[in-house]
Amino acid sequence: MEKHPVIFTGAGPGAPDLITVRGMKALENADYILYAGSLVPEAVLQWAKSGSEVETSAGMHLDEMASKMAEAWNEGKRVVRLHTGDPSLYGAVREQMAKLDERDIPYEVIPGVTAAFAAAAELKAEYTVPNISQTLIFTRISGRTPVPEKESLLSLAEHKASLAIYLSASMADEVADILSKTYGEQASCAIAYKVSHPEQNIILTTVDKMAGIMEDNKINRLALIIVGPFLDAKGNAQSLLYNKSFSHGYREEA
Repeated sequence: MEKHPVIFTGAGPGAPDLITVRGMKALENADYILYAGSLVPEAVLQWAKSGSEVETSAGMHLDEMASKMAEAWNEGKRVVRLHTGDPSLYGAVREQMAKLDERDIPYEVIPGVTAAFAAAAELKAEYTVPNISQTLIFTRISGRTPVPEKESLLSLAEHKASLAIYLSASMADEVADILSKTYGEQASCAIAYKVSHPEQNIILTTVDKMAGIMEDNKINRLALIIVGPFLDAKGNAQSLLYNKSFSHGYREEA
């Protein structure tokens, strides 16, 4: 019996057409799909073929998920483990891979579009604006899942780089306090709720108003907090790449 690697697949930020082509094809070929039902909208499952078995992992613990994938794989089924966004970012994917390693089950990974990139697209913004910011940091505030002390939000925010804060909407007051001390109370920030979903709500505001706006809009999960000087960048912040006096391997100096 031919067996195929389990495929960990990024579903993207939510909109079914923001999954990658490779991810879509994996779903089209899958016999068994275990998806993160608390985060991945069912609309993404429209790419699954008729007759495939689909289960949500929302109520499962790690061993249950591993057993489900192993059982389907042992039956010769094409197995897809569908994660929200990109599996490598806050996906708890390494521990699932370790369980498959214990069973000598091969696996592959298909990347996905993370919410921070979908948010930038909606904001029509660039995180890496020349002379303003050339660094983008993905992080979260310490909560039930602790953050290493050297990676505390305060420590990272002191860089004043472009900052996308995941999994922290429930602690908006604490996040706002830290950002006020580093970026300043009047610094521009964006609240990106359920980016690319039908319920999407993206709010541009300032750090001092952020927590109040989130409370008023009942946003306490499924939202990114984005901050950085790139939000205020104007059109005169230009790179050398397209400057007519900048030569490179494909264009001679003007």
